[in-house]
Amino acid sequence: MFKKNWLNTLALTTVLCLLTACTSPVGKDAEKDPAPESDELHVPETSLQKGDQDQSVNMLQKILMEIDYPIQTTGKFDADTTWAITDFQLQQDNLHATGIYDADTRQAIEKAFEDEIKINPGAGLQQPKEDKTDKNIVANPYEILSLVNKQYALPDDYIPSDLVTPDVRFPFTEDLPKKQMREVAADALEEMFDAGDKAGLDLFAQSGYRSFDRQEALFASYSEENGEEAANKYSARPGESEHQTGLTMDVTSPDINYDLNIDFGETDEGKWVKEHAADFGYIIRYPEGKEDITKYQYEPWHLRYVGKKAAKEIADHGLTLEEYINNITAE
Repeated sequence: MFKKNWLNTLALTTVLCLLTACTSPVGKDAEKDPAPESDELHVPETSLQKGDQDQSVNMLQKILMEIDYPIQTTGKFDADTTWAITDFQLQQDNLHATGIYDADTRQAIEKAFEDEIKINPGAGLQQPKEDKTDKNIVANPYEILSLVNKQYALPDDYIPSDLVTPDVRFPFTEDLPKKQMREVAADALEEMFDAGDKAGLDLFAQSGYRSFDRQEALFASYSEENGEEAANKYSARPGESEHQTGLTMDVTSPDINYDLNIDFGETDEGKWVKEHAADFGYIIRYPEGKEDITKYQYEPWHLRYVGKKAAKEIADHGLTLEEYINNITAE
């Protein structure tokens, strides 16, 4: 009797084990159901800018679409994405308009997305339209990586809305427009001058913002004095001047009597600027030996703000802004 009951129990247990083996995982080699992929949108936490391409850019583009920006999810931080970021920044009171997706911009976009704040795309900066003329006009002049040269001109009426006077030394006391810069560039210039002071240097700012009309008058004067062809080697035609961006400052020192000439590159200040400008987001815009690319003579005094990431890459690889933009926008 005992044997029979034991056998029945064993048989029942075997059957149950066989039945459950088909549905229960056994050991670590058992197949597991894959976790469903999350489609939840979230604001990327990393900084992004023109040329970047990865899943973070793709997610950012989806977020921008959610707040009504008419762009596509390409996965590359392209011109449309740069426009959308710049336009969004221009509509906020506390953001620098740079075209770069930074920590402050991330917080503002996250708030707009989560709180469903109404954004009017194009209210800050019109969406670029296809240029059907022979003249290339910079569509996004607020972008700090905008390329301004003999091929790409700023709009005639472009005047940056965030011009300020940096708290640095000038060799003159008059309150002139050329003391001004865009705020993001002015902040970085102040940091550079502070670091130069600690290094025992004597940097002076000489010439910053220049309007279209002022550049027109200067170029006409230089052309009358030296001829138009000669003037075009060291002075920009109106609209083609980086000074109109508000992102440029010419710097000098007492050792060269506050002049702007190539001797600045041989001063202690000039050597220090060449080595350290990128630490503050600046580049020497017209470097020596690159005249065939920039179409301007060597100007060790002419500094252009492009942001720390771009400045470091440009400096590390000995590039011009033209070469850098070409590299990051190439398909």
